[in-house]
Amino acid sequence: MKVQILGTGCAKCKKLFENATAAIKQSGIQCEIEKIEKIEDITDMGVMMTPALAIDGEIKTAGKVMDVEGIIQILKSQN
Repeated sequence: MKVQILGTGCAKCKKLFENATAAIKQSGIQCEIEKIEKIEDITDMGVMMTPALAIDGEIKTAGKVMDVEGIIQILKSQN
């Protein structure tokens, strides 16, 4: 499974990356995590508001910072 954090590097984007990293560790689910920071790549995925969280290329949230528990729930639903 690939978790992607889409954002240009703002504080909210960094926080979402931290939360996603913590969620992966806490859940024990085997994942690869990737940052996507180029605006062209972000808009190509259909995202207009950052930060955004995608799993295997599918956007799960956009425009908000998910907390660790929320991300764990998304991970478990995809596993």
